[in-house]
Amino acid sequence: MKTYVFKVEVEQDEDGRWAAEIPSLPGCATQGSTKEEALEAINEATKAYLEVLAEHNQPLPDQAQIEVKVIDSADVVAVTV
Repeated sequence: MKTYVFKVEVEQDEDGRWAAEIPSLPGCATQGSTKEEALEAINEATKAYLEVLAEHNQPLPDQAQIEVKVIDSADVVAVTV
């Protein structure tokens, strides 16, 4: 297994909810009532995104291949802010 470290953008919306997205993974975005919930949700969304790519033998999007840090021999997806 590998650990992938992606840049996450997190911001609070006008309604008070928090939005999190990984710009290098198109469509990988979530929300939460708190910043912590949004980060937990983006972690799960990232795992699902990578699992779908693996199931279909698809590479990471071009931008993600440039930006991501990959650490071999780990079994979790690390999201850093």
